[in-house]
Amino acid sequence: MNLHGKIVLLTGASGGIGRAIARRLATEGAILILVGRTLPALQQLAQELDLQANNGFVLEADIATHGGREKIRTALLALPQPVDVLLNCAGISLFGFLTDNSPEAIEQVIATNVTASILLTRLVLPFLHREQGRILTVGSSFGGLGYPGFAAYCASKFALRGFSEALRRELSDGQIQVGYLAPRATNTAINSPAIMAMNNTLGNAMDEPELVAAIAVKMLQATQMRDRNIGWPERLFLRINSIFPRIIDAALRKQLPIIRRYANTQSAPVAVAPVNNATISTRLS
Repeated sequence: MNLHGKIVLLTGASGGIGRAIARRLATEGAILILVGRTLPALQQLAQELDLQANNGFVLEADIATHGGREKIRTALLALPQPVDVLLNCAGISLFGFLTDNSPEAIEQVIATNVTASILLTRLVLPFLHREQGRILTVGSSFGGLGYPGFAAYCASKFALRGFSEALRRELSDGQIQVGYLAPRATNTAINSPAIMAMNNTLGNAMDEPELVAAIAVKMLQATQMRDRNIGWPERLFLRINSIFPRIIDAALRKQLPIIRRYANTQSAPVAVAPVNNATISTRLS
C-alpha cells in the first residue's frame, strides 16, 4: 500500500510507540487521525507534524469508555471518504505477581487492552475501505510467551493475538487485511524503574520505538501484510515455546528469583500506567 494520502486512525498516539509511528506515517504523507487520552501531548504532536496542512486532526478519547468510542464514531461519520488503516496501538501494562495485583487493576488491563480494542475495531470496520482497508494491532512478544510477573498483561496480549488471527480469517474472503505486530522490550515510559533494573540484571535488550514504527509502516506498505515478531532471540523463544514449552519453563524458573525481587520493589503493589504496548524482552539465560 502506498500510504500517501491514505487516512490512518491511530490509537495510543500520545505514547512512545504511538508517537514514533505517527511521525513515520507523516513522512509517508498519510492523513492522520491521532487518538489518545492526553490532549496536550496530542496537540504538541499535531503541531510538530503540521497535521492541519494535510487534513489530519487529533481526538482526545479514551477507547476504554463508551463515550470515547462514540466520539470516534462521530468523527468518522463526518469524514468524506473511508478510513484506509486502523492501527490499534493503545493499551496499559501491569507488572507484579498475580497475588499482588488488585482486582481493579486486572479488570482495567483486560478492559483496555482487550475489550476496548475489540469494540473499537468493530466500530471502525463499517468505515474501513472495502478494497484496501487494513487493520494492524500492535501487541507484544508476551502475546505468545507467558512471562512471570506479567500474568494479566500476558493474558490480554494472548487475547489480542487470537482476536487478530480470528478476524483475519473472518475477513479472508474480502480485500481487508489484518495483521499483528509483536514488539519485544521497547524504550518507552511504560518501563518503571523496577522493570528497567530487572531488564539490566537479566541482560534483556530493548529496542527504540522508532524501530517498531519502521516495521509497522513496512507491514502496512507490503502488498500482503504478514504478522511480525520483533527481536532475536525472542523469535526463537516463541517458536520453542509453541513446540516444547517445558524447555522455556525451565529457563524462566532460573529467572524467577530475580523477577520476584524486582516485582516486590515496585513502589506500589499495583503498577498500572498508560502505555503503547511496549513490552519486556524475553531473553533467557
